[in-house]
Formats: sequence, C-alpha cells, structure tokens
Amino acid sequence: MRLRCKAHIGLELLRFSSHACTMEGKSCLIQSKGNGVQGKPIHGNGMHHVVKTGCITPAELKARKPRWHIRASDMSRNTLNPIRAIVDGMKLTPNPDKPMIALSIGDPTVFGNLPTDDKVLQAMKDAIDSHQYNGYAPSVGYLHSRESVAKFYSCPDAPLEGKDVILTSGCSQAIDLAISVLCNPGQNILVPCPGFSLYKTLAVSLGIEVKLYNLQPEKSWEIDLQHLESLIDEKTICLVVNNPSNPCGSVYSQKHLQSILAVASRHCIPILADEIYADMVFPGCGFHSIASLSTDVPILSCGGLAKRWLVPGWRLGWILIHDRAQAFGPEIREGLVKLSQRILGPCTIVQGALDSILNNTPQDFYSNAIRHIESNSQICYTALSTIPGLTPVKPSGAMYLMVGIEMKHFPGFQSDVDFTERLVTEQSVFCLPATAFDYPGFFRIVLTVPQHMMVEACSRIRDFCQGHYTPCSPERNDLDQ
Repeated sequence: MRLRCKAHIGLELLRFSSHACTMEGKSCLIQSKGNGVQGKPIHGNGMHHVVKTGCITPAELKARKPRWHIRASDMSRNTLNPIRAIVDGMKLTPNPDKPMIALSIGDPTVFGNLPTDDKVLQAMKDAIDSHQYNGYAPSVGYLHSRESVAKFYSCPDAPLEGKDVILTSGCSQAIDLAISVLCNPGQNILVPCPGFSLYKTLAVSLGIEVKLYNLQPEKSWEIDLQHLESLIDEKTICLVVNNPSNPCGSVYSQKHLQSILAVASRHCIPILADEIYADMVFPGCGFHSIASLSTDVPILSCGGLAKRWLVPGWRLGWILIHDRAQAFGPEIREGLVKLSQRILGPCTIVQGALDSILNNTPQDFYSNAIRHIESNSQICYTALSTIPGLTPVKPSGAMYLMVGIEMKHFPGFQSDVDFTERLVTEQSVFCLPATAFDYPGFFRIVLTVPQHMMVEACSRIRDFCQGHYTPCSPERNDLDQ
C-alpha cells in the first residue's frame, strides 16, 4: 500500500510539475531518479518516482534542434590538380604594352593555326546527317567503333580485337578507369617525375599512394631504372609509363622500353601506358608502342583523338587491353566494363565518325602538324640554348620543351613559380612552372603556337633573362672567398 501511495504521489508531482512549467511558458526536463530511497528504483507497478531537475526555455529548445551540417566527401577534398592550384595562385598581370603569348596550355587549337583536317570534319558532318548516332551507345562504345580502333592499332606483335577496346570520354577518363580498375586504397602506383599531373590527382583522390620515379634530363628524360626499381614494394600495383612524354617531349628508344618491361616483368607489375601522343614524333625518331615489345607484362594502353587529330574538345579516348599471357584474366576486363557503366561513355556522334577519321585522314595532315611542331622546337631550343642561365632539353616529339633554370644565376627569384610569374609581368610570356609537375627549377613551353609568336616569345625570354642574370649568386661568392 505504501508503495502504491508513493508511486501515486510521484505521478501527481510529475503532473503538477508539468502543469506548472506549462503555465510559466516553459518546458521541463524530467529525469527518473528511482524511488528516491538510497537510489533504488521501485519495481512494484513499473512506475518510477520522478523529480524535475530543471526547465528549458523555448530559446534553448530551438538551440537544440538539428542543424544543417553538410560536408564534402573525402574524395572531393582529396582531389587537387597541381596545375590549377599553382596557376590560380600566381599573380599574372601581363605587361600592358606587350600582347600576351601563352605557352602554357597543351591545347593545339588555341591560336587557330593548327586546324583539324577537312576530312575529319566531314566525317562528323556525315555522322550527324545519318541520324544514326543521336541515342545512347553501350557504355564501352559501339562495337563497330571499337573494332575500327582495334584494327587501326593492331600489329603482329600486339594483336587487338574489338573486345580489347574500351571507348572513353577522352584519354583522361581512360587513365581514370585504368587506375581505378587496378588499384585499391592503401596500394601505390609508380609515376614519372616530371610527369602529367593528372596521374597524381586521380590516385590521391582514391586513397592510392603515388611514388615518383626520376626521369633524367641529361639522358633525354630516360627513366632512372635503378631509382624506379628501388621504389617497388609489396603494395606496388601499377607502373605508369608516358611515352611520348608530357611535359618532356621525350620519345623512348626500343631498347629503353625493353629495359622498362624487364623491371615490370621481374616484379609482376602491370603497366598503364599513356600513349596519347603516339606517332607524334619528329622525323628520324621512331615511336614504339610498349605493348608491341611485351611478351608477358600486361598493359592498359590509353590514347585518343585529342592530340594527333587536334580535336581535344571532342572527348574521344580509348583503353587498349594487351594481355597475351592472360595475366589480367577476365576480372580486369569485367571491372573496366563495370566502371564504364558509371557514365554512358563518349559522344556517340564522334563514335559514328570514328572509322572514317581513322582511315580517311590524309598522311599530309599528320606530316604538316609534326613539321610545324618540330620547326618550333628547333627555333626554341636554338634560341634558348644561347641564353645564359637557361638549359633547354631538346625534345623528340609530343608538343613540349622543358627548360632548366639555373636558379643560382637568378638570385632575385625564389623559385620557378616566381620566375615564370615575373616573366608574365614584364614580358607577357606565360610558361608553365615545372613545380606543377613536381619538378621545380624548370618550366615547360608548348610548341604549337604560330611560328612568329614562337620567335617573339624567345626574344622576350632573352630580354627577361638578360635583365635578371647574375654571373654568380651572392651565396656562391661568399663560398668562393
């Protein structure tokens, strides 16, 4: 009976407290305290003695309501394009008395002097007029388009069929799919230094470690194979080889490619071959697809229309799967198909024009484009070689030339970023600092500009260097004394 009375009294207290707080326009926080006797709860009829421990005002209640708290994903926060990060942070104010000459962007269409061929344009017009390519295509691309790519790049030492080709939205997506299908977070890939910044951007965003292997400017940017091999461990899952090279303009010999394959074979590491500049090599220097030299190393070769056909905006790329020893097996192929299904592949109109683009573009078109780039490379290399404090490295292909800055002779600048920033300010010539490629102390020049602009740019670079060159830095003088 006593228990029931205490429980009844507790209930009345609860009701009274609630009513009192309501009358005061406040809400109350009620906390169970057992039966108030030595902290033991009452178990008789399941009711508990409760006491009011405090009241919450409407303002306090409002403060406790859930609030918006939206965070960007880890992947997005881990994504960084070094080129954009560096360029966006530079203070680029051109000299108003001199027209800007941009030698920084790897887009051959910027100045309009290198248009694609008329037959390439006609192939696109025909694809549009056919009304056959306005719908969705398979995520990996139309089979007949894949077969056209396979036939174009197939050779006796590296045969291809349509099933070995995945069409992508540009070569960048091809690289993205290749890294994604091979690697898991916590594993690592080997990437050239200096090298195209996208490899690092994609890998780091996926939680994949990037290990940079050295290229040797004194050996025309060949890979330091000893350094490369020293980086390999049990978590190394992929070797990225870029040939011809961005940003170096180098083209590897057959012998050097075979040495690279030997390292990959010893350690059973597949190769991601970035060959977007395939066949964009200067006369007298041959291009060898690394897959054509491999007997056992599986290779995902990435390419596209962007550079050789001078249509980077058309966003048509591909992955060529070379796996004669069946090291990839069905799993990698299936993985690539699944990853391609995340989006619906490249533009269907370009796919419809692809066979004609590959087979009907005249050889003169390729030859004329290469001739222009080579001529600019000769102008640039010859001119910059005579400028004290600069050391250009002669290219053999692609669209680029790398120039070393002997920083000790330019004590007024802290870095290649500072050097190129001031070059814009004083001479309105914009070259990309090689810090963007993890290679400070150099800058990259794009060779696709009109020839008269190339000559003018080199003249301005000479004037700039002459104005800032010091025979020896103060630090060096102190050491000599």
